[in-house]
Amino acid sequence: MTDSLNDWAFETAAVQTGIERGLGASIGFPIHAAAAFQFETLEQAQQEFIDGAGLSYARIQNPTLKLLEDRVTALEGGAATLALCTGQAATLTAVMSVCRAGDHVVATSSLFGGSTGLMNNILPLMGIEATLVPNTPDAVRRAMRENTRLVWAEMISNPAGDIADIEAFAQIAHEHGALLGIDNTCGGVGFLCRPLQFGADIVAQSLTKWAGGHGNVMGGSVTIGTRHDLTRNPIYTDGGEQSLLNVRGEQALAWRQRWFGASQLGMTLAPHSAFLLAHGLETLSLRLARESQTALALALWLDRHPKVGKVSYSGLQGHPHYHLSQKYLKHGSGAVLTFEVDNPSDFIRRVNVLRVAPNLGDVRTLIVHPWTTTHGRIPEPARLAAGVTPNTIRMSVGVEALEDLQADIEQAL
Repeated sequence: MTDSLNDWAFETAAVQTGIERGLGASIGFPIHAAAAFQFETLEQAQQEFIDGAGLSYARIQNPTLKLLEDRVTALEGGAATLALCTGQAATLTAVMSVCRAGDHVVATSSLFGGSTGLMNNILPLMGIEATLVPNTPDAVRRAMRENTRLVWAEMISNPAGDIADIEAFAQIAHEHGALLGIDNTCGGVGFLCRPLQFGADIVAQSLTKWAGGHGNVMGGSVTIGTRHDLTRNPIYTDGGEQSLLNVRGEQALAWRQRWFGASQLGMTLAPHSAFLLAHGLETLSLRLARESQTALALALWLDRHPKVGKVSYSGLQGHPHYHLSQKYLKHGSGAVLTFEVDNPSDFIRRVNVLRVAPNLGDVRTLIVHPWTTTHGRIPEPARLAAGVTPNTIRMSVGVEALEDLQADIEQAL
């Protein structure tokens, strides 16, 4: 063990961060079930409501959530994290932390269906326009405008399996005074990839997935680094000496995210959920490493199977983003893959080991038919752009034995 959290390996930080030492200190996370926290004087309360640096009301801060936030910050290699009730809440907070009415977002089209819906249906209600483009630097560059505040992409897109070229996207965004936000849900809270190290400014994710890992809790997080430039964003520069950037300095982005997501919209994560997520993070590396190995073995097997159509997994050498997978993913290509079958309804009806459920990152292998479920409410062209066809099966690989998964798929086919 080293003296600096930043020097710890992922596996060490996952179990050590936030655990105090000393006589009587608990070896795990305590759950602080409290709605509010006490002050001794009027002046203390006044200063806390100005600074927001301590504890006041549990919608804004809670000690259990802070422990989880510190752990996610360490694992992502960031500067600050806000924990929220879902991944969708995290995405909304990330976008709205740098956008307001009249602004523009460029997003890659191979997004999770909920993110696509947010871009197409919710942001316009707030006066924000989003342009969805193919997941390439050239497409992103062509879509940039003077009022573009954010470029948004997924690290291992769900379900297409595309890999965001983070360094290229960051350069394009920063040239236009925008920030780069990455949904790192399938990146495993920094285990497979740390987008901030490659130039991203904001990392959002669903902690429901690999952080929780057992299908029993929901949560999300937004993590920021230290290199984001807000000097060309009017949200932070309007107001002269009283501008948000002038008043809050390097804490401005983190402050606005907590103000927006927790204080104003109240998308607060419950302390017990934070407790479960923190525990899940402790074994994430063990689970996701095993799941990624099994996913690659299944992808190779399915790719040769005569009854299986197109297989999409970035760990396959024939995948168009294989080279980006090798560049950005340091512990495997993840646990999610898609494959096509002639009759998805019959296939799903026959499985015995695989479970049919719309989730990812569970210890159990889960499958779903995206065309009719996760992407069923978005227009057909958007579904196709996201890598979804009527024959696509999405699989989130769990920790079961490879031979049992192969046998179940074989009999279902």
